[in-house]
Amino acid sequence: MLPTVPAIAQSYQCRAPSKVPSPAPARKPVDEPRRTMEITGYTLAMSWSPEFCRLRKDDRRHKTQCSGDDGSFGFILHGLWPDGQGLSYPQWCRATKPLPPAVVKRNFCMMPSVRLMAREWAKHGTCMTRNPGTYFRVSRIMFGAVQYPDMDRLSRKPLTAGEFRVAFASANDGLEPDMMRLKVNRRGWLEDVRLCLGKSFRPRRCPGHMKAVQDNKPVKIWRGA
Repeated sequence: MLPTVPAIAQSYQCRAPSKVPSPAPARKPVDEPRRTMEITGYTLAMSWSPEFCRLRKDDRRHKTQCSGDDGSFGFILHGLWPDGQGLSYPQWCRATKPLPPAVVKRNFCMMPSVRLMAREWAKHGTCMTRNPGTYFRVSRIMFGAVQYPDMDRLSRKPLTAGEFRVAFASANDGLEPDMMRLKVNRRGWLEDVRLCLGKSFRPRRCPGHMKAVQDNKPVKIWRGA
């Protein structure tokens, strides 16, 4: 069982803006079908913000996350995703309204992008609950329970995906290396850590059909210039 701690892990000097924009509802892309199905588990996806922001510091679309004006970030919540049977999963279960500003502000330091909040709620949250406040509250509890290894130390030495998974699991009671997947870009830099959760939200071994980076693959961690 992961320990419960406040959901501000990996955010530094973060302060939600006094006036947060109310993001427009995310629209379902025409090439992504609406799917409703039984939920068999969940994925807690966390993005490594330094890598995401490496080439986006001056991009106005990502100002709140990447400019440094509202805080600097390590891991942020990418999303809490319901899993389905096999390779399929529920998504875009119902149309949405704009997120309430109070919900945006309360979760800003966990997910410092209003566009991302709107998309995650519309694509994944609507398949779990009808209330965006509930979706983000559960997400905040799960994200806040995660402990992190010393990313600065890990970034300074040669590292494989298997070694990273061991380090991450060692920081969390009840978490094993095979209970997480990594997303690594084509240049070998870490982008996401994705924890596999059962229907009770406890960590579980990742199902075999979920693609995983091989243990011997080199992984690099960007910590900033």
